[in-house]
Amino acid sequence: MNIRRFKHWGWGYEDQQLAPDAQRQTAQLAAEHLGLELTDLEQPVPLSQTTLPGPRVAPPPALAEICESDEHARASHALGKSYLDVVSGFRGRFRHPPDFVARPREEAEVERLLEWCAGEGVAVVPFGGGTSVVGGVTPEVPSSFNGAVSLDLRALDRLLEVDPVSRAARIQAGAAGPALEAQLAEHGLTLRHFPQSFEYSTLGGWIATRAAGHFAMGRTHIEDYVESARAITPAGLWQSRRLPGSGAGVSPDRVLAGSEGTLGVITEAWMRVQPRPEHRRSAGVRFASFLAGAECVRELSQSGLEPANCRLIDAREAAMTMAGDGSHALLVLGFESTDHPVDDALARALQICAGHGGVVPERAGAAGGEGAGGGDDAVGSWREAFLGAPYVRDTLVAMGVLAETFETAITWDRFALFHERVKAAGEEALREVCGEGGRVTARFTHVYPDGPAVYFTAIAPARRGEEAAQWTAVKRAVSDAIIAEGGTITHHHAVGRDHRPWYDAQRPEPFALAFAGAKAAVDPRGVMNPGVLVEPRVLIDPGARVGAAAS
Repeated sequence: MNIRRFKHWGWGYEDQQLAPDAQRQTAQLAAEHLGLELTDLEQPVPLSQTTLPGPRVAPPPALAEICESDEHARASHALGKSYLDVVSGFRGRFRHPPDFVARPREEAEVERLLEWCAGEGVAVVPFGGGTSVVGGVTPEVPSSFNGAVSLDLRALDRLLEVDPVSRAARIQAGAAGPALEAQLAEHGLTLRHFPQSFEYSTLGGWIATRAAGHFAMGRTHIEDYVESARAITPAGLWQSRRLPGSGAGVSPDRVLAGSEGTLGVITEAWMRVQPRPEHRRSAGVRFASFLAGAECVRELSQSGLEPANCRLIDAREAAMTMAGDGSHALLVLGFESTDHPVDDALARALQICAGHGGVVPERAGAAGGEGAGGGDDAVGSWREAFLGAPYVRDTLVAMGVLAETFETAITWDRFALFHERVKAAGEEALREVCGEGGRVTARFTHVYPDGPAVYFTAIAPARRGEEAAQWTAVKRAVSDAIIAEGGTITHHHAVGRDHRPWYDAQRPEPFALAFAGAKAAVDPRGVMNPGVLVEPRVLIDPGARVGAAAS
């Protein structure tokens, strides 16, 4: 099958790997901005030098044409893109590869694959674009299953239908961000959903993980754009009615959103779209401290202005992204509209900023690119660093640098203490397991009238070969602090396998029982992404194996 190949271990495609000189330059620049000493760059273990566990099951003959079981297909679908995933792939460690990868070309093939998997006791792990940073696509399934299949829908990537009157579009779930937007652009439309993983992540993955886009206010979580969704479950078709809104019981679309592949496979959706914005303005505002900027952002979030971008970045992170010199926090502020100029809205927002001691630029700029990005130099530098961060992280792994992120949300009344305690927990953990030289930075990714989504980044020198233990200690310390202080374990990165212990503590137990019951109804053999969100209630004899392996 002629498909551009992902790197088997890191971010992007094989043809995007940096040349040695370019990688060295990137590493040198990263070391300077992180204040770390540059050591020798380690090279990834070639796939030819790795040994994967052998497949336990083979594809059924009727579906063999859409299945692959070669080393590259299995390795590139064995991990997501978390720091630990990248380190594991970099070192050539693929402990839980799928037995084979299925790439259906039509919905009927999805249906046949699920039927076979349910009958043979084989787990199904939807892959999306493979950008999960929480273990959501790793085929690490209980031993009671006879195997695991990675389900890759990227061949289902078409814009099927446009309703220009209602401003909606029917799109297949395997469409990645760039292809999706290119097809909509032919109609003068946009979905206006730009997560950091936009280049590779897919519409179905966005819905399944309740992904949030680049925009800081208003519609930002993907479920706000879903008009109707369609999924194939082991028990049959899940199809909701196209409606602008409904109060008819629990929303079937909202149940699918965030289900992370545990209920079925999302194959297409009607999405609310809009004309491409013609009016954009942005500015970067400096604040003496992160907390001073936070008070300003709180007023902005409650003002009704609803800027498209309202990202507050602390001084250390501003310096790391070349958007500041480390002496001030930076607010990246932007407005956009499909209908009218936004100069007045930006002017009023800047007045609010000045009232909180913000240093306002003399002249705000017209935002460049998607999502109110450009403007002054600081905003442009931040945006370039934001889009390039996943690529840089691969270089950080080669440098021997631990880099992990934690995104959460909290109400405004608890924010200051929450920020202090979570950051302190992260810094203490870094000192204990990495020594001196580590740091924890913070920024707001999204803001609401009742609170911000806070995004913490932990960076420190790692001990090569011990990254997993170091990562686990930092992950546990920060996640424990987030839950103890009343925050959510995730704002937009989903739960996956990595967040399960803290998600179990966050959710109400009656809800867990209700969700398990719903899963049992549509997935009676429990084959859909087992280990994610909830333990399945498998409706078969508990003393028997799930199925008989096929050869």
